Order: sequence, then structure tokens, then C-alpha cells
Amino acid sequence: MNMIISLIIYLVVFGLIWWLISMLPLPSPVAQIVRVLFVILLIWIVLSVFGILPGPLPQIRI
Repeated sequence: MNMIISLIIYLVVFGLIWWLISMLPLPSPVAQIVRVLFVILLIWIVLSVFGILPGPLPQIRI
């Protein structure tokens, strides 16, 4: 249960950072690259929590 709360906190912080970066007036190519990097980072966070990829977050044991 503690890890699920930790995952929720990570995703909320990630969403806030995403929102703040999207508010910056970046040129179109740079904004697209940043968006792709954030999507890759989000996928990596979720897969590391479920133990598919190694990562900085603790794994959820099901």
C-alpha cells in the first residue's frame, strides 16, 4: 500500500512538472522533443514500479 501511495505522489509531481514545462513559451521543435522525453520518462517510471525495467522506484510485488 505504501508503494502505491509513493507511485501516486511521483505521478502527481511528474504531472505538475509537465504542466509547468508546457506553460513555457518554447519553440515548436523544442516543445515536441521535451514532450517525447516526458512520455518516455513516464513509461519508464510506470514500468520500473511494476518490475519490468530497472529504475529508481521500488517495485510493487503482486
